[in-house]
Amino acid sequence: QVHVVESGGGLVQPGGSLRLSCAASGSIFSIYVMNWYRQAPGKQRELVAFITRGDTTMYTESVKGRFTISRDNAKNTVYLQMSSLKPEDTAVYYCNVRDSGSDGPRDYWGQGTQVTVSS
Repeated sequence: QVHVVESGGGLVQPGGSLRLSCAASGSIFSIYVMNWYRQAPGKQRELVAFITRGDTTMYTESVKGRFTISRDNAKNTVYLQMSSLKPEDTAVYYCNVRDSGSDGPRDYWGQGTQVTVSS
């Protein structure tokens, strides 16, 4: 079993910054990719960014230039540095980890961390 724990959410004013962390632990074989999703109230879950084992990164258009995803492979931890935050960034942010497993890839999810951007 792989356990995924997010942290770093909170309340910030527009234009502020937050750094989210996601740590994976347990029976990890090899992590293919780590994803950050977010879901605002009443809206569909959205993929925000991902980073591969080889540190290839991708971002959804709305966060480009403001968010940066990074990874510490040795610690199985992914970060999301968020700057110039906007009220529309308000959401629960979820970390998703895809591990190779012993008999095929498996997905693991964190509990989510609330990000609220409000003056």
